[in-house]
Amino acid sequence: MKLRAYAKINIGLHVLRRRPDNFHDIETVFHEIDLFDEIELALDDRTAMTADSILVPIDGTNLCLRAALLMQKEKDVKEGVMIHLKKNIPIGAGLGGGSSDATTVLRGLNKLWKLNISNDKLRSLASQLGADVPFFVEGGSAYATGRGEILEHFSLDIPYWIVLVTPPIHVSTGWAYGHLKLHRNGKAEGLNSILLKNLKNPKKLQSALENDFESSVFEAHPDIQTVKKQLVEAGSVFSLMSGSGSSVFGFFKDEQKAREAISSFPKNYHTSLTAPEFKSNHQPVDE
Repeated sequence: MKLRAYAKINIGLHVLRRRPDNFHDIETVFHEIDLFDEIELALDDRTAMTADSILVPIDGTNLCLRAALLMQKEKDVKEGVMIHLKKNIPIGAGLGGGSSDATTVLRGLNKLWKLNISNDKLRSLASQLGADVPFFVEGGSAYATGRGEILEHFSLDIPYWIVLVTPPIHVSTGWAYGHLKLHRNGKAEGLNSILLKNLKNPKKLQSALENDFESSVFEAHPDIQTVKKQLVEAGSVFSLMSGSGSSVFGFFKDEQKAREAISSFPKNYHTSLTAPEFKSNHQPVDE
């Protein structure tokens, strides 16, 4: 069974408050884009994984393997699975690649092992693996609050070409939170409503949707800020860093300008292009 694990961008990311458990409440819109890892699942007498990149751990620290072992234990499955991961999403780039991989394994094993687990139960399992992992059970677009696990899925057809650029810089999420300057009153603003209302008015989007990590991350890594400036200069009507970085995306009205923008970045920068109104496909691609 072959499946696609899509990356997400954060269209706005507000950090509302620090919680008593030392985590943070956030407000964001998750949105899947046309960039994906490829996962192959095959029945086996043991549960293990391989990967096409030496940068990807294949031991118990990998979320794919943790997801499989969790599912196996939860449903007392005797069969094993061999997982192969082809990594296309940059690692540690604010795109949720590891989380998407884990959820894709959960969804795939639900079919492969014929478990008939509901999406609600899959989300419950996914929440044990990470705060943003449950989003990828349904994917698409969702308004997220809490630590990112309280989800309100909604229909979002973005009428722009989305250019994604990831410079060769790794930003630790822990570092980003540690250097964050909280400045909000703790109240969510309803980023989904703001986005839907102003989708065709990108100037208002730019003033209303912020990524609260940008200021500290840009200060520490000016090359990431340069990516954003370069996208704007190339014709992006709305641009923002995703997650805690280092990826930056831009909305373009014109395909040619979007492609020209991509070609202007160095070859060691990872880039991708998502067409307007793109919809992800979570079904196995070999069926």
